[in-house]
Amino acid sequence: MAFKKKLHLCRPVTAPVKVEAHRTKEKVRLELSNPHEIERGVRQLLANKISGTLVGIWLLIPEYLRLGTWDLLKSWSEMPEERVEPRLALQLINESALCVNGIRMKRTLSQKGFELANGLPFIATDPAIHHLLDSHCVAEAQRLQIALGKVRQTFGHFKGKIIVIDPHRMKSCSKRQMVRRQKDKESSPTKMAQTFFCLDADTKQPLCFTTASSARTTTQATPELLTLSASILKLNGDKPLVLADNEHYSVELFEWISSRSPFDLLTPMPYNPSVLRAIHGLRSEAFTRHWAGYATAKQPYSMTRSHDGPYYQFIQRKGEHQQDYDFKAFLCTSDRDEMEDLSLHYPQRWHIEEFFKNDQALGWHRAGTMNLNIRYGQMTMALIAQAACFMMRQRFGSPVDQWDAPHLAKDFFRGLEGDIRVQRDTIVVTYYNAPNSDLMKKHYENMPEKLSSEGIKPTIPWLYDFKLDFRFK
Repeated sequence: MAFKKKLHLCRPVTAPVKVEAHRTKEKVRLELSNPHEIERGVRQLLANKISGTLVGIWLLIPEYLRLGTWDLLKSWSEMPEERVEPRLALQLINESALCVNGIRMKRTLSQKGFELANGLPFIATDPAIHHLLDSHCVAEAQRLQIALGKVRQTFGHFKGKIIVIDPHRMKSCSKRQMVRRQKDKESSPTKMAQTFFCLDADTKQPLCFTTASSARTTTQATPELLTLSASILKLNGDKPLVLADNEHYSVELFEWISSRSPFDLLTPMPYNPSVLRAIHGLRSEAFTRHWAGYATAKQPYSMTRSHDGPYYQFIQRKGEHQQDYDFKAFLCTSDRDEMEDLSLHYPQRWHIEEFFKNDQALGWHRAGTMNLNIRYGQMTMALIAQAACFMMRQRFGSPVDQWDAPHLAKDFFRGLEGDIRVQRDTIVVTYYNAPNSDLMKKHYENMPEKLSSEGIKPTIPWLYDFKLDFRFK
């Protein structure tokens, strides 16, 4: 009995996902709940009505319908909609939106309207989620990212002209032996879990990511990342510009970009002797002055040990007098407008740092395991949560569209009180303390009609084809 209690990390409302521990094999096996029991439990909860503080998460359901999230999850899980697996994946997405971190916080999710939003009458335990993620491989998570990205492309979430790539490293407490890396020059090398993100610079939205062991280098990870990105974007013969930091400055990567990818790459160049000689070898007449204190130059450049090229060195010069000159060199795979790329485009690279700061709490700020199947699956579900939150923010406008993920979770998904009940074929969610209720009424009342007018089926498949509507009091 004590062992059984240890497994149930969240208290169920009715029938839990049963988990049996095999001590001899040292693994946990998921015994799937009967689909009829799940449906009966969900309908009973709806009949009983619910009053809670997590009903704010229901505001994301219209966005899930717009994104086609349920079809994406069924395709990823390879299970029909009556099974438990797609619902467990939906719980993962909603946990990401709530910025849930740790078992203790998960225990507080039940009996407040959260479990029902996932199409479940209970909160699934961690072993059940672990088994689900571990049963799906990295390639399946990548296909899910591509499918989500193509849906987002139809909504105009990506312009696909300027792309930013950057590694995102998280400190790991794993006991495994692994390569140690420095976060910066002042810190000591430590164990790191690595994730590599790709962001649309114009919309500041993530296209996709890859994750890897600590031993994988940026040069090794970038081709996979950009191949995923190319599968999402509609390039139409254009060559988007990829902005990267000097960690991406390598012969192998530049050769791959120029010969085998549909992108251009722009990175800073290191201050080594050959680069400094090329800069100081330019005459003053080679620079074009654009405004006071700023001038640029461009020249062909061949990398040592590179069989491709020539590439193009972009040089910016700051300062009005020769004794004050400050030079910075960049390398690009093709002949482009250096003034536009250096003064307008490259500063947008910092948008990816803003993205990490604002949205990493959705599931990209810690590494709970080094199992890549589990990490890919969990972080891909967070990518779906980020897309839905972005769409919801756009409807509310300022200042909500500038809130970071923890702020949105605190003031909306955990901060709204209300009740859930059924009226005929419609689930009605009523909020009593919603801020700016007039704006929320505009976007959420009469939701079935709004969805139908957008060409979206207004029924919720994981809630047995009930419709959803909202009230604000």
